[in-house]
Amino acid sequence: MLVKPLSLRSKLASLLLLLTAVTSLAAADNLLAFPGAQGAAAQTPGGRGGKIIRVTTLDATGPGSLLEALETKGPRIVVFEVGGVIDMQKHEIKIKEPFLTVAGQTAPSPGITIIRTGIDVLTHDVILQHIRVRTGSAGAEPRKGWEPDSFSTIGAYNVIVDHCSMTWAVDENLSASGPRFTGKTVEEWRKGTSHAITFSNNLVAEGLRHSTHSKGEHSKGSLIHDNASDILIVNNLYAHNYERNPLFKGGVHGMVINNLIYNPGPRAVHYNLIAEEWRGQPYQNGRLALIGNVLRGGPSTPAHLPLLMLGGSGDLEYYEADNIAVDWIGQELPKFGRYTNSSAKLIPMAKPALPFGVQPLAAADVQDAVIRNAGARPWDRDPVDARIVADTIEGRGEIIDSEEDVGGYPAYKETRQKFDEKNWDLRYMTPREKK
Repeated sequence: MLVKPLSLRSKLASLLLLLTAVTSLAAADNLLAFPGAQGAAAQTPGGRGGKIIRVTTLDATGPGSLLEALETKGPRIVVFEVGGVIDMQKHEIKIKEPFLTVAGQTAPSPGITIIRTGIDVLTHDVILQHIRVRTGSAGAEPRKGWEPDSFSTIGAYNVIVDHCSMTWAVDENLSASGPRFTGKTVEEWRKGTSHAITFSNNLVAEGLRHSTHSKGEHSKGSLIHDNASDILIVNNLYAHNYERNPLFKGGVHGMVINNLIYNPGPRAVHYNLIAEEWRGQPYQNGRLALIGNVLRGGPSTPAHLPLLMLGGSGDLEYYEADNIAVDWIGQELPKFGRYTNSSAKLIPMAKPALPFGVQPLAAADVQDAVIRNAGARPWDRDPVDARIVADTIEGRGEIIDSEEDVGGYPAYKETRQKFDEKNWDLRYMTPREKK
């Protein structure tokens, strides 16, 4: 006779928990992801209102590991009670559970560096802040197919990667990807691939050129894959990437604002709809607004490199304003060029509405602002980031083939510090001012 009432009570408790979660997420929708969040994803709640999961070990797997926290179901905020290097030993990280905030700012110095891996997001409503991913060749043989991105979204949406450092990728350092053609309409294509993505204040550098990628040369900054939309790339440092600083592929809609692009190879920003990949499908115009960016050539940059190059077979609707492009000695570079002789057209576009929260700096102020703020924990840069930033300031450095060219994987001493919720504003994962 007691079983039935207990079963009903259990059901009511579960329903109450569900309603509480829904109410929490609905309330979170009225808040920014964090102060200063920008773009179509600016109001993602991430893991706000969910459980606090503490990372307590630098082990790749097991209790207290980062991987265990990422794979937990439900809204969650991942904080760190340990600092140092997490060696994933070629196990690539796949984030499949939505409503996640990874708060690398909570780790004790020197913060969290993840090596020998890449991170793919295959879900929605994810915030990643103040994490370093240093992929590297991981001891694999040249051209043998070890080729992860440092970070990529795959058919994801409402994702913000902010103040992270992505280096030594064998594919791209920081990308938004997914299937080109999901469904029957263009609207369905756009919903089926990555959309509402913001990459802000990141350090995107030293993609590996002749390494373990099966195609050979593959030092790439950011690939924004066909039909991705509502893409915002803002306030990032791109340094020492051969190409894709960034690359928008066919039909991509997005904005590239206030980035510093230093020492690219033969392509800085470029657009390319590849006809072979669009067989049987109607070409879609890309849309690109390039506002207030700075291109500075360096030791690896060919002479006369344009800021934007058009390749492939699709037309690009284009708005350009207040960009600076100079070579290694400060001489002006062209703003536009081509690398194929197709009939693709550059179509002037009226000044677009700016994404949510974006207030562009004048290009003349971009270098200092990006140098000051880009990358993981800019108040506590690790030696790798500090070297890249110093080389950017001084006009040094080069595109590399291996992490060994610049000293190899970091090995930092493990540090520990308890996470105290009272010291943090859990709505935004920002530290409270000490009284």
